[in-house]
Amino acid sequence: MKLLEEHIRKHGTVLPGNVLKVDTFLNHQIDPVLMQAVGNEFADRFKEVGITKIVTIESSGIAPAVFAGLALDVPVVFARKKKSLTLTDNLYTSSVYSFTKQEANDISVSKNFLASTDTILLIDDFLANGQAVLGLLEIAEQAGAEVAGIGIVIEKSFQQGRALLEKTGFPIYSLARIASLDNEQIRFVEEEVVQ
Repeated sequence: MKLLEEHIRKHGTVLPGNVLKVDTFLNHQIDPVLMQAVGNEFADRFKEVGITKIVTIESSGIAPAVFAGLALDVPVVFARKKKSLTLTDNLYTSSVYSFTKQEANDISVSKNFLASTDTILLIDDFLANGQAVLGLLEIAEQAGAEVAGIGIVIEKSFQQGRALLEKTGFPIYSLARIASLDNEQIRFVEEEVVQ
């Protein structure tokens, strides 16, 4: 998605450890025009597969998921990372390790919002090591929900996440695929093709 790639080039910052900071439009401040375009792109890709719900993890997956849900006219459910007074039992849960934060979190979704009758689209902001999406897949399996596909806003293709998720057999659609962050330069997958 060229518009997203332009935003990454213009506003993204490469940090040590192959971390891409995109807090000006996705992970802290949200650009609603860009997120609407992202949501529409996911909706166009998955509109024919009977999505009944979109599932993501709080917090950075929520904005693209909500715009996709709006375009598909379906509810969005987000897995919570923290327990709350209102979310204590009757839960699907999974443990997810964050390499960025160097910590494991239990994620939870109320059984009231996900069922075996659902056909879901999983959406996440980043795909690097694949742990967040694997956690969502585990929750979907616990619910007996059908997973129609996985939507990723930004994929770090040089890391193991895609290869790990491809083993699941679910379709993966990434809007921006980064081939390298070497030398603080952002290079996208199509730029890696030999001319």
